[in-house]
Amino acid sequence: MWDYLKLAGLGLVAVCAAIAANYAHDLAYQVNALTVMLAAGIAFLWVLRGAGDPKPNLQHEYFDGVVRAGAIATAFWGAVGFLVGVVIALQLAFPQLNFEFLQGYGNFGRLRPLHTSAVIFAFGGNALIMSSFYIVQRTSAARLFGGNLGWFVFWGWQLVIVLAATGYVLGATQSKEYAEPVWYVDILITVVWVAFLIAFMGTLLKRKEPHIYVANWFLLSMILTVAMLHLVNNAAIPVSIFGSAQVQLYSGVQDAMVQWWYGHNAVGFFLTAGFLGMMYYFVPKQVERPVFSYKLSIIHFWALIFLYIWAGPHHLHYTALPDWASTLGMVFSVILWMPSWGGMINGLMTLSGAWDKLRTDPIIRMMVVSIGFYGMSTFEGPMMSIKAVNSLSHYTDWTIGHVHSGALGWNGMITFGVLYYLVPRLWNREGLYSLKLVSWHFWLATIGIVLYASAMWVTGIMEGLMWREVDANGFLVNAFADTVAAKFPMYVVRALGGLLFLTGALIMCWNLWMTVRAQPVKASQHSAVPAE
Repeated sequence: MWDYLKLAGLGLVAVCAAIAANYAHDLAYQVNALTVMLAAGIAFLWVLRGAGDPKPNLQHEYFDGVVRAGAIATAFWGAVGFLVGVVIALQLAFPQLNFEFLQGYGNFGRLRPLHTSAVIFAFGGNALIMSSFYIVQRTSAARLFGGNLGWFVFWGWQLVIVLAATGYVLGATQSKEYAEPVWYVDILITVVWVAFLIAFMGTLLKRKEPHIYVANWFLLSMILTVAMLHLVNNAAIPVSIFGSAQVQLYSGVQDAMVQWWYGHNAVGFFLTAGFLGMMYYFVPKQVERPVFSYKLSIIHFWALIFLYIWAGPHHLHYTALPDWASTLGMVFSVILWMPSWGGMINGLMTLSGAWDKLRTDPIIRMMVVSIGFYGMSTFEGPMMSIKAVNSLSHYTDWTIGHVHSGALGWNGMITFGVLYYLVPRLWNREGLYSLKLVSWHFWLATIGIVLYASAMWVTGIMEGLMWREVDANGFLVNAFADTVAAKFPMYVVRALGGLLFLTGALIMCWNLWMTVRAQPVKASQHSAVPAE
């Protein structure tokens, strides 16, 4: 009966999407409606193919099929996001690469939000969903709650990615800093994210292990807070149900405040708390040591989630925002440095008694470097929030360097380490295809990040100094175009750093593919194991 209800629902979605495409007011909406119709049609055929077949009882096994799919999606979207990043870095250095024959669809303005969302929400989002489903099952000694709900979360998230990406290229966004997708994609995000919460919480509630391991604390706080951020920041009223146009609920300084409350806490919970959950599980597993201090992890958790939510206004120094609000954000940002470094120390000290493994295990090396970048970024961020520093750094490429040292160094490197840990286990292989390729990936990625961040630090500080330089009469010495011309060498170095990072990611994809394809199968083990 349940299969036939799903078939009816998918058929209804396909019909509604076809009607919406027929009455569409703009190209982006029409393309997205056709995409939904196609996705619903494929899902309809897939369900029809297995409708009525007896369903095996798999409650004694972990639900790892969706985790395997998540690992593939993470690697794929990572490569796509990094490739687009290299393209737009080259476009900034060589503007002629904004090809006119593409009629604007391939220019920097369209590709920049595509890159940002592909790396954060496609690469990072799939990494978080995949890791959450793996961790919560192992630490609960229970199969993922909800049956095929996990598949709905996975495929729903892929549909969100495709709809948002095509919308960005076709010019359908909310025109905000993070280039949020339009209203109907936001609704789909909400539905998928609630399903994610239900699957995660349901697994915790039916756990066989009485203790809830701290990694799950970080992951659950990420899911709940991101839901709140999304609902508040993306609230809008559609102009028509047959178009992507919408009216924002906020305007002026209120919109700026809500946007940076969202933006900074997307970093704080999506890119920090969620990935700390990954760190607290996978680093001890790879090192084969318990976490250094469980008490410190709990202090780290509560301090982080209490302080981070207040730090957003530091992005709005010297604007129309009331001075007390931006000062409050600065104060909480500076205080935030301490718990952040508590987490870094906890992660690094987990290697106590196992530091020698850094010489022989490139996966551990990758994880340790990611924790180092986390520590560096969480020092640099509070420092840049101080008004005296912010007056020089804000609106410059220093901010870009800070963001990418955190995103590539912390989020990227820990995700690569997790993929290297998971793939042999998910496909039941003896080990990775090549540890030497992991070392190549490590050095290419590390050198690429250093080149990227260093170039942006240099050009950012130079940019800020040139903007504030005045002559004896108090007039500005440099025109804006002068700063743009002076940045050219550093922009080339940035593109080179991004290219090295992309090359490392492609090597990883090859290595993981060959692990699944060429490595011998490990002796099978019963999957219903105690909580790990």
